[in-house]
Amino acid sequence: MSSRNSACTAPKPCEHLENYKLKHGLLGYNLIQDFFKINPYGRTMIDKSKTEMPICSFCSGCQGRFFKCLICSSMSCCTSPESNHALLHSQSCGGHEIAVEIERAELYCCVCCDQVYDPDFDNSVMSKHLMGLPRSGNGVVMGGGLRLSKRKRLDSGMDLDSKYMKRLVLTRDQRSKSCFPLGLRGFNNLGNTCFMNSVLQALLHAPPLRNYFLSDRHSHERCRIRLTDRFCLPCDIDVIFSAVFSGDRTPYSPAPFLYSWWQHSENLACYEQQDAHEFFISILDIIHQKLRKANNIVKENGDCQCIAHRVFSGLLRSDVTCTSCGFTSTTYDPCVDISLNLNMDPCYPSSCKSKPNKQNASTADSTLAGCLDLFTRPEKLGSDQKLYCENCKEKHDALKQMSIKSLPLVLCLHIKRFGHSTVRKMSRKIDQYLQFPFSLDMKPYLSSSVVKKRLGNRIFSFDSDESDISTEFEVFAVVTHSGMLESGHYVTYLRLRNQWYKCDDAWITEVDEGVVRASQCYLIYYVQKVLYHKGGEDLSCHPMSTRAGTFVPIAGFC
Repeated sequence: MSSRNSACTAPKPCEHLENYKLKHGLLGYNLIQDFFKINPYGRTMIDKSKTEMPICSFCSGCQGRFFKCLICSSMSCCTSPESNHALLHSQSCGGHEIAVEIERAELYCCVCCDQVYDPDFDNSVMSKHLMGLPRSGNGVVMGGGLRLSKRKRLDSGMDLDSKYMKRLVLTRDQRSKSCFPLGLRGFNNLGNTCFMNSVLQALLHAPPLRNYFLSDRHSHERCRIRLTDRFCLPCDIDVIFSAVFSGDRTPYSPAPFLYSWWQHSENLACYEQQDAHEFFISILDIIHQKLRKANNIVKENGDCQCIAHRVFSGLLRSDVTCTSCGFTSTTYDPCVDISLNLNMDPCYPSSCKSKPNKQNASTADSTLAGCLDLFTRPEKLGSDQKLYCENCKEKHDALKQMSIKSLPLVLCLHIKRFGHSTVRKMSRKIDQYLQFPFSLDMKPYLSSSVVKKRLGNRIFSFDSDESDISTEFEVFAVVTHSGMLESGHYVTYLRLRNQWYKCDDAWITEVDEGVVRASQCYLIYYVQKVLYHKGGEDLSCHPMSTRAGTFVPIAGFC
């Protein structure tokens, strides 16, 4: 993906929101701020004790999502796209297009039927957060480390003093002793951006990536990319790392990052929901393009040494075998994730003579081991994919088998939950439950293991012995998707010091592992076990020294 110049523009903001602000300014924001309530978990919502019981003014119902009109304060419900009374309210009352969702306190356009983002509204929410935080006698907001009168928000385009911001990472976060570890901070939803927030949480807590940015290996203060390109996504990520590890607990708005990503992904620049997996791949690709162009970090053998590939890149092996003579053609392909099909057959991988009925297959649980077995199982290619055998000198039926030649430091497993039928010409969401282990041994899926199992005792050696490869991994992040294909929601579960935390946009809560196991996992992030244990140390308890010494050094990253 090529970099884009500064002539690119962000998508047009909602015209209904613009019209509202032209007529009413910030009056509605200021008035509704009195109704904001911050619960103990940092979640912003409309205080129901200060308003009437949420009852729809159209149907008198009390189900579904509720929206409070910023003009007349009436309540409207939305139980489905077909039953959207907020839209009916805007159609019956001219100029009443903008409302606030009471459960999330997020701005909503009733005509566009979508969340909209406005920095001024975000400031109102953040002001309420700051007013609710405890203060010391000298006016300092506890846990933030900055005087309220001098607080500058990164998302408003005015960066904090960068050197001071990065020194904050070295500060002992006293509040984390009694609540959350340093580095846990929610992200405000900027309008259907839960896909972005969920992936960012996983990236921020990937130990090798975290060590790279927090040890100033890429600093937005000294970046050479900005000399020729206004938009540098690695710099924006560096700013987010500084903000998240500053000790500030108030939700952060990654608006500059979103804007920068839009410049490089113009086809995805909109306020619609995006796929978290596609976003993850897009981010790694942009980091790769930017750093490779700036630093010329490609080895003579062609291996890229950018941080994206050093952390996430692995190598897949594909063996295609002729069923007539047994000749095998082998190819290798780099990858930054592995996409797995859910093993829909409840009898798999054990041998079953009779096929299960559709009812049992749809209700059966899948296992991650079954998905990986399915990934490395030989597959007969279709008649339109016959192999031209170099030995037979003609096309024959063939078997294809995948395996993993080399493992990355951070392993991303993508569970295919969104299926598309070319016959029925329709897409669907697969809600099947998946059992996955917190500790994973990938040795059975390495090429050495798969090929030896296929050939038996006929193979005595294997090219480039894999005995020195670390195959044991620990899960540290799980991105989940709930809801339907058209309207779903992404949430990330983070595992820090063997405790799980739910990151739902701006809200972070502590959860039991049973909640994580019961979720519909979409992206599962594993890190090599040795890095997980090193990365799990409490950063807020390290000695006050130089910044590089605060984090556990990993060879090649610090």
